[in-house]
Amino acid sequence: MTDEDSARLGLPLLAAGQAQKELWHNEALTLLDLAVQATVEEINRNAPPAAPQPGQCWIVGGTPTGAWSGQAGAIAGWTVGGWRFVAPRAGLRVRHLPSGQTAVCDGSGWRIGEVRASSVLVDGVQVVGARAAAITVPTAGATIDAELRGCVDAILIMLRKHGLIAS
Repeated sequence: MTDEDSARLGLPLLAAGQAQKELWHNEALTLLDLAVQATVEEINRNAPPAAPQPGQCWIVGGTPTGAWSGQAGAIAGWTVGGWRFVAPRAGLRVRHLPSGQTAVCDGSGWRIGEVRASSVLVDGVQVVGARAAAITVPTAGATIDAELRGCVDAILIMLRKHGLIAS
């Protein structure tokens, strides 16, 4: 980034008295078109596709080749003018079209399909909150009811499997 680029997305800025400002302005709009509400065809692809369509984007893998060399982790977008790249920055997020999952750049790489929240609400009602402490599996008692114990065990297994309680 230089003083001629915006701080967050590295968009080219106009300078006072600059000739051909439309070129800089159009380049900034092209990069915004790739980064705002971004969607990607594939994540961690290292080689450019053979026949990209204008507006299609990919997240470049860790060992890029060809026209993508030196752009590891960037969003690569095909435009009428060729490849454009939006550098990865913490907080940048894209939607992976084939899976519908979200990928978020954490500053060191892309985290795919993770949802981070302190709770999940459905129709305004909290249905999932923070993980609770482990629940002890019953092992004995004055009266042993095998059917009830099996049911409780199954419930505990599923709660652990879904990460709602600790093991």
